[in-house]
Amino acid sequence: MVSSPQQAPLAAAVRAMMPTARRELAELVAFRSVADPQLFPPEECRAAAEWIAAALRAEGFPEVALLDTPDGTQSVYGHLPGPQGAPTVLLYAHYDVQPPLGEELWTSPPFELTERDGRWYGRGAADCKGGVLMHLLALRALRRDGGLPVGIKVIAEGSEERGTGGLERYAEAHPELLRADAVVIGDSGNFQAGRPTVTAVLRGMAMVRVRVDTLEGNLHSGAFGGAAPDALAALIRILDSLRAADGSTVVDGLPADGVWTGTQYPEEQFRADAGVLAGVELTGSGTVADRLWARPSVTVLGVDCPPVLGATPSVQASAGALVSLRVPPGTDSGEAAKLLAAHLESRAPWGARVSVEAAGEGRPFRADTGSPAYAAMAAAMREAYDGAEMEITGQGGSIPLTGTLAALYPEAEILLIGLSEPAARIHAVDESVSPDELERMAVAEALFLRNYAAQRAGAA
Repeated sequence: MVSSPQQAPLAAAVRAMMPTARRELAELVAFRSVADPQLFPPEECRAAAEWIAAALRAEGFPEVALLDTPDGTQSVYGHLPGPQGAPTVLLYAHYDVQPPLGEELWTSPPFELTERDGRWYGRGAADCKGGVLMHLLALRALRRDGGLPVGIKVIAEGSEERGTGGLERYAEAHPELLRADAVVIGDSGNFQAGRPTVTAVLRGMAMVRVRVDTLEGNLHSGAFGGAAPDALAALIRILDSLRAADGSTVVDGLPADGVWTGTQYPEEQFRADAGVLAGVELTGSGTVADRLWARPSVTVLGVDCPPVLGATPSVQASAGALVSLRVPPGTDSGEAAKLLAAHLESRAPWGARVSVEAAGEGRPFRADTGSPAYAAMAAAMREAYDGAEMEITGQGGSIPLTGTLAALYPEAEILLIGLSEPAARIHAVDESVSPDELERMAVAEALFLRNYAAQRAGAA
């Protein structure tokens, strides 16, 4: 980093703490905190929550609590008041993680932080346990260099990846708890490593389970195949109706022609970042940025049917799927869920019985990038990244709490930053974080908190 008089002590403090940060991230990654009791014991999530609570107490937070949210998970809350008259900033991250997708597929164990080729590998290293460490490093650096200039609230969610809405409902029932002047969501990332970025748009999410039933029970495919309605074949036809010939998402009644006017995503760069195989076409129409940040997209997340290994020659009586629909700002996710359910039900072939139930929902979000907090963050990122200008992009994924916070606190300035650049491979096998990005983003966040405090004091 190129150090300025303001930045140098913070940068030095963060750099000195990086070995400790690696050890702590290893401890946090070791918890198998997948918020699904069918996959991992709930005790793993509780242990991760208790680790974060202990870390906040160690940083001098006088108020720390484990919040029991309506979906059965826990979120960690901490409050550290600032100087008299100082603004309050809410720092968000989540400690629950995606399932490892087969531990045998990982180059190194998914719940054991492993250094390789200059990166730290492990489930949650970037998304979003690394975000927890980013916040801690920023706060520690400020405490070492004159103290915290703002009041701090921290919320670490326990079920963000499942999208079951526990923290959103808790926040709505306790509207004063997370109130702040500015909110830093540490669950986004840079457009590329070394290119400091804030995310201005999040697509919302509507997730449903669809089930198809056609027979009282499975039948021998030789004796009955050809006339007996196959539930799996019916499901395949229904799911295929969600895509046009070019791969564009099609849901009856849902607009799909949005245009993105901000930073563009070159197609060749996207192909490289996504690991698209040679000769395989991208799906959809419009620019890549249009498709990722301004239009809906549907994904079949899983299908309940017999696996190939052990399959019998049977006509299937029932089949099911989990379907995710991402929707851009301007589209209500609840209405999108209704449209998706109606579309799936209307496409049933052969009179097959189709049932659809909601499995998760999150609101879309659009930030006001002209707000004063964005100027404070732009200056902070410029210093932390050697003069590089802050870029503004969208994110195709969803962070459900963001929309809830925007609705609860319309006066709050909300910024999305984080560690999930393309090489991080979040949600995939061999997820990793760049320690250099962790270091720089922690410095940027510390500088932002100082800039924001000075900015608010000057405006008073």
